[in-house]
Amino acid sequence: MSTRSVFQCDIFLLQEESLGEICFSLCYVPTISKLTVVILEAKNLKSMDIGGSSDPYVKVQLALDKRKWKKRTTSIKKKSLNPYFNESFTFDVSLDQIQRVNLVISVWDHDAMTRNDTMGKVFLGCDSTGNQLRHWADMLSNPRRPVAQWHSLLSAEQVNATLALKKTFPVPSKFKENKLLKKHFK
Repeated sequence: MSTRSVFQCDIFLLQEESLGEICFSLCYVPTISKLTVVILEAKNLKSMDIGGSSDPYVKVQLALDKRKWKKRTTSIKKKSLNPYFNESFTFDVSLDQIQRVNLVISVWDHDAMTRNDTMGKVFLGCDSTGNQLRHWADMLSNPRRPVAQWHSLLSAEQVNATLALKKTFPVPSKFKENKLLKKHFK
């Protein structure tokens, strides 16, 4: 198989495995330390339910220094692969923290009977690259102005591996002092 054929095959697989896109705006106001995320809409989401549809909602999560920090969720949009949300979330984020934070936007399919399924994710912030980093940089260089952009969703595994987020729960100091557990908390 020629290099060109392999390349064409890779492009076809990428198109075939599209998870959809999401549009949201970001606005940071440094004088009052507020980050506002507005989840606008999604399109071409992957069908997750038997009927050929999905019940999507969006989780907006902030991770500070690789630790899960703050989280909010949108409402569920029943039976839609192109949902419109227009939901706004405001977080207190200092100027120092905005330099070390990552924003994780994940689209989920709500299931009443079983566990909810991740449909796709995207992250922006200090560890992002490409269009995600450009969107984050545009937000920071235009304080007090909302900056909206479409982003292609990535697999949850891809985003999770890139971020390698740690758990949020603090470990009580009495456990840290235990010699058997000490090696786990270095």
